[in-house]
Amino acid sequence: MNADSTANVFMAAHLEAAGTAAPSSSGGEVIGTFSNARLISACWTGVNLVPIGMAGSDAAALGTVLGESGRRFSSIFGPAASVMGLWSTLSAYSAEPFDVRSEQPLLEIREPSTVPPTSTLRYTKPSELEKILPACAAMFEEEVGYSPYVGGEEHYRRRVASLIRRRHSLVDFDDDGQVIFKAELGTVSAATAQVQGVWINPAYRGEGLSAGYMSAVVNEALKLAPVVSLYVNSFNTRALALYRTVGFTRTGEFATVLF
Repeated sequence: MNADSTANVFMAAHLEAAGTAAPSSSGGEVIGTFSNARLISACWTGVNLVPIGMAGSDAAALGTVLGESGRRFSSIFGPAASVMGLWSTLSAYSAEPFDVRSEQPLLEIREPSTVPPTSTLRYTKPSELEKILPACAAMFEEEVGYSPYVGGEEHYRRRVASLIRRRHSLVDFDDDGQVIFKAELGTVSAATAQVQGVWINPAYRGEGLSAGYMSAVVNEALKLAPVVSLYVNSFNTRALALYRTVGFTRTGEFATVLF
């Protein structure tokens, strides 16, 4: 199976946290494809589908199996070849997706950026949940295209609170208590810290602040893992330029199907 720790950080983080590939308390489980008792590909199947290391035929076969099962998922994400291979057959059984993003550059950095980091970026305090939650929701809606509160607010609130509790939420506030910049270390394994949820307040955009903040994010993430990664939509040219400035390089391709 593909052992790329950057591309497979979601699966690695789950297995490290759980200590097993057994089904999680929420019903998520790992499905594998084997050849001569050797695992050659796998897929996390829970609320989301996350295939890794899947050749086209394996992914297509799994898509058919999952489609026939009648299960529904909120998204499919991971290495592009695996995601699009799975979607090539699952799509016949699925409701129309909200969006299919077939090209999302996977980027990484392995050492501190040469850009001077912004010294005021820090970890979010548990008491600041209510202050940062609107910024998190705004980022989600800008990135995904719909509110994270669809179906209720509590699930998303718990997700943000969990990131804060684990010291995976980074923020800077202005003197009025408004979020200037925030980001999360959304998925962390022993090998890779994946940055998610990067957002700067529209009132502060265009002032050249983002590179310093991202440099500070990289510094904190490198304390947790030797590689810092993220993936971004190919059409987001401003974000791609920012990440190049900070020192990220392209190492692969992700894809996402959103429902």
